[in-house]
Amino acid sequence: MTLEEKINADIKSAMLAREAQKLEALRAIKSAVLLLKTSPEGLTEESGVKAMQKMVKQRKETAEIYTTQGRPELAEVELSQAFIIESYLPKQMAEEEIKAAIQAIVSSVGATSPADMGKVMGVASKQLAGKADGKIISQIVKDLLGK
Repeated sequence: MTLEEKINADIKSAMLAREAQKLEALRAIKSAVLLLKTSPEGLTEESGVKAMQKMVKQRKETAEIYTTQGRPELAEVELSQAFIIESYLPKQMAEEEIKAAIQAIVSSVGATSPADMGKVMGVASKQLAGKADGKIISQIVKDLLGK
């Protein structure tokens, strides 16, 4: 079952169950999928994951803004949508797994100092795309090369 088929089936079940927040999040995913299908590069698994990661990030940032402005009810809506969208993303790696993968990349690239961070980040970003957050990858690379 492709991502689009899964989303369509889940939209139908959310409509039948009258789950308004879930339905809103699923429609946002469907919108992103349709935009990707009409784009020149088309819909791929990787582009779908990137789009959903972007949507989750946007919702979390919006929720943070609402929280600082004293609007917890709006922040709660954004966070619940982010949670629903995250359920369609691949499972994120644990920090220990990320650290082990980056250590392997550092040794394969031959990086020894913080000046080699660009080399390591380029390879790590490609290998861990969709599996780990870029901020976490960057922090671990800094820690490993800074020592």
